[in-house]
Amino acid sequence: MLPKSAVGTVFRCFSTTSKASAALVSNIGKKPIPLPPSIALTPSPTGVAVTGPLGTTTVPYPEFIKLDVRDENTLAVSVEDASVKRQRMIWGRTRTLILNAIIGMTEGFQTPLYLVGVGYRAALEADPLGQRPGWSGQRLNMKVGFSHNVYVPVPDHVKVEVSSPTKIVLNCTDKQAIGQFAAEIRRWRRPEPYKGKGIFVGMEKVRLKSVKKK
Repeated sequence: MLPKSAVGTVFRCFSTTSKASAALVSNIGKKPIPLPPSIALTPSPTGVAVTGPLGTTTVPYPEFIKLDVRDENTLAVSVEDASVKRQRMIWGRTRTLILNAIIGMTEGFQTPLYLVGVGYRAALEADPLGQRPGWSGQRLNMKVGFSHNVYVPVPDHVKVEVSSPTKIVLNCTDKQAIGQFAAEIRRWRRPEPYKGKGIFVGMEKVRLKSVKKK
């Protein structure tokens, strides 16, 4: 029988080498990025310019981010010192931003919005304020349950289509910009959980709640 001090020593001997080494790698940042043939990259110490069929955009990043093009169709993102927490944090984010820029310049992003509710409808019309810096000169005219119509001006970098009175389709080369504009439209009538009415973005679903009756 082992003494109490020996028992504690035996069962508390373990190694953390594998956990420590695994923590120094970004699971997202270490993944290679496939490069389509129609994409051209122009890296610099503070960013990379992505040029494709739909235009050109620039992704800024700190100086410790390193890009390595492998086999002309794969891009690897790395950092100078993975032991620094700030570099690991920005590593994965930069890889995601570059991937979104590549997709945006080749295919673009599309987000549908659905108006669910009795009398809910939308139409695209000319903006009375006209075309001005930052805006396309169009606006959305929506009926979403208020006593008045809701008007949402359309930014110049987002293309809007109203394929049916209850469906709005957004197209843009910038994933962040299209998500922001979709959120601005949705905030006018967020989906509610009792009747399931509201403005739904993409495949958004709401679990309906039962009304408590007295």
